[in-house]
Amino acid sequence: MLTDALVVIDVIVSFGLIVLILLHSGRGGGLSDMFGASSGSSAAGSTVAERNLDRITVAFVLVFTFVTVALAIRWG
Repeated sequence: MLTDALVVIDVIVSFGLIVLILLHSGRGGGLSDMFGASSGSSAAGSTVAERNLDRITVAFVLVFTFVTVALAIRWG
């Protein structure tokens, strides 16, 4: 029962990570340009939206890491 819940959380968080990583602006601007991010910003992550996107992505990475380790321990 707990393993099933962890797998569901892991899948949801992994899809969320894919979306969040695609929203980040890279060298070419990325998909975040579609949502109004300015391509003329000199420093990466200088806007409030970029900083918040970074924080949310880090939170998703931490959840993904802990859930994956919990699954490895549970199945190991």
